[in-house]
Amino acid sequence: MFNRSQVLNAIEAGAGIVRLEPCWVPRAFLVPGRRLKLHPDDIYAFGGERGGIDERWFSSTIKASNGPLTRDDEGLSYVHLDDGKKFLLKDAVDTAGDDLLGADVMAREGGWNILCKFFDNLGPIPHHMHQSEEFARKVGQKGKPEAYYFPPQYNVVQNNFPYTFFGLEPGTTKDDVVRCLENWNKGDNGILNHSRAYRLQPGTGWQVNAGILHAPGSLVTYEPQVRSDVFAMFQSEVEGRIVDWELLTKDVLPEYHRDLDYLVSMLDWEGNVNPEFAKSNQVFPKPVRLVEEMAEAGYRENWVTYGTGHYSAKELTVFPKRTVTIRDNAAYGLILTQGHGMFGKHAVSTPAMIRFGQMTEDELFVAAEAARQGVRIQNLSETDPLVLLKHFGPGNPDAEPLVRNGSKS
Repeated sequence: MFNRSQVLNAIEAGAGIVRLEPCWVPRAFLVPGRRLKLHPDDIYAFGGERGGIDERWFSSTIKASNGPLTRDDEGLSYVHLDDGKKFLLKDAVDTAGDDLLGADVMAREGGWNILCKFFDNLGPIPHHMHQSEEFARKVGQKGKPEAYYFPPQYNVVQNNFPYTFFGLEPGTTKDDVVRCLENWNKGDNGILNHSRAYRLQPGTGWQVNAGILHAPGSLVTYEPQVRSDVFAMFQSEVEGRIVDWELLTKDVLPEYHRDLDYLVSMLDWEGNVNPEFAKSNQVFPKPVRLVEEMAEAGYRENWVTYGTGHYSAKELTVFPKRTVTIRDNAAYGLILTQGHGMFGKHAVSTPAMIRFGQMTEDELFVAAEAARQGVRIQNLSETDPLVLLKHFGPGNPDAEPLVRNGSKS
C-alpha cells in the first residue's frame, strides 16, 4: 500500500528532486501540431475516437476533463523511481505535501494548485473562456486564469495560424454575443466578427484572466494555469469543424444549458471589451537579476510568467561548459527545452523523439527545501545552451514583487 515513506525515500534518493514521466493528453476537437516530439506513429495512441495527442501536461495533480472515455489517470503525472516503479505526484502531495511543497503552502493551498502544459495544434482553438471562481465553484471546480509563453525551441515552425483572438471589440454588446449563441447550429456563428487577433511572437507571452474569451493560435504554447480543466467554447465552427454545444455547457449546471443570458453572464465583460487589452495582458521576459551579473556567472534567467499571485514561471539558460547554483524560495516543476547536462544529481537531456509510454530525462520536480538550498546545474555541452522552463504555484515569494494590484485572487 502506498505510504508517506515511499515519497520521502524518493525525495532523499533524488537529493530533493524527483523525475516525472511524460503525461500526454488528447483532444478530440483539435488537430495536433506534431511538434511535441512524440513519435508520429503514436499521435493517436489513445485511439482515433479520442483524437490526436496535442498536449503534454507537467507536474499535474488533476485529471483531464476529457469526456466519458477519459482514462482513470489521464492528465495525472507520475513520479518515476530508479527501479522503474512509479506513483502519482497527486498521491505524493496528498501524503507528503509538507515535505514536497512546504508546510506553509499545504496549510494555505491544501496542495499543488497549479497545472502546466504544452499545447500544440495545427490551427486555432475555438474562441472560449474559462470560468471564474464564482461560476466554477457551482460545478465543484476551481476558476481558471492562465498564462501563455511561446518557447522559441518549439516554434521553429509556426503552423497554420500564429495569431490569437483575445476578448471582444470595444462596443460589442451582450446582445451581440447572445445572437452568436442563437446562431450556433448555422455553421459559423460569427463570434470572431466581434473579436481582434494579435500576431504571436516566440519568446513572449500573455496573461489570460478567467472569463476572458480567447482563441489560441498555432504556436506551441507553454501554459501555467490554476489546477483546473474548466472551459466553455463560444465558437461553433473552426476551420470547417463543428463544435458541439456540449463543449459550451460541459462546466455549467444543467438548468442553465439553454439559458443564453446566463452563459453570457460568465464572461468578464469589462475585461473582454478592454480597448487596451494588449497593453494590459501581453507579457515580455523580465530579467531575474542584472543581466551583466548573470552573464558573468554563466547563465541567464527571465521571468516569463508573472504579475498574478496564482502562478509564475521562469526560463533559465545555462551557457555552454558552465556550472551554476540557482536558488528559489518555492517548489517547482521543470521541463527542458534545449541541451543536456546535470541538474543536481540527475542527468537531464532534451529528447529528439519520444515514444508513447517511454521515459525521458527532460522533466523534474524540485521540492521546496532543495529549491531554497540551491540546485547545482551543469551544462555538459561545448556548444549548446541548456534551457529549461520552471513553473511555480501560488504564493512564490520571489514573484511577489511582480504581482499587480488586484491580481492575487
